[in-house]
Amino acid sequence: MGGSREVQISGYKLIIHEGDGTVDPSTGRALTGSWLWDSAVYLAEWMAACGGAQLAGATVLEVGAGTGLPGLLAASMGAARVVLTDVGQLLEGLRASVAANGQGARVEVRELRWGEAAEAADVVLMSDVFFDAEEMEGLGRTMRAAWGAGTTGWAATEVRPGVGECLEALKREGFEATVVEESVRSLMRTAASQTPEEGESSVFALYRISRRLP
Repeated sequence: MGGSREVQISGYKLIIHEGDGTVDPSTGRALTGSWLWDSAVYLAEWMAACGGAQLAGATVLEVGAGTGLPGLLAASMGAARVVLTDVGQLLEGLRASVAANGQGARVEVRELRWGEAAEAADVVLMSDVFFDAEEMEGLGRTMRAAWGAGTTGWAATEVRPGVGECLEALKREGFEATVVEESVRSLMRTAASQTPEEGESSVFALYRISRRLP
């Protein structure tokens, strides 16, 4: 699936660009971040319902943004500045979404690989980043650079095998993930197939991420 889709989150209407044929040049495999996934929608819906007070006037960083739905919603909800980050191959799609929503004045798109330093933020957003425990060391380094005394992190993920291992690895990097809620949701798409079976669902979790005290 390529092109753009309109996504309605509560009272907010956003245009999200998706790109077919975006590949990782080192592996030749499709970059799944070029498509909109259920975890990003789940995080965005939770933000619209519960996150308004913390987003208003905030500096927001989305790590592993993919198509950028949560970050774009943060801008619509009153964040003063939003930085959407991902690997270089996904930046064109992110910029297309920023332009389609007229958010260029407040939303910036940057390349950021995990392990590199990110600028400080009030709120850090992540969806579907808990897929490989070996990647958590780099993610932890990036998060430590972004984290200040008052920083809050929110992350959503489909509860797949390996998520617990990722959270334990992230804990070793100095971050605690506390479950805010879990929800069984009908799937929009699956990793194995772009079109799930009718009625196919999965469990998703929303976490609050905090820096652990030494």
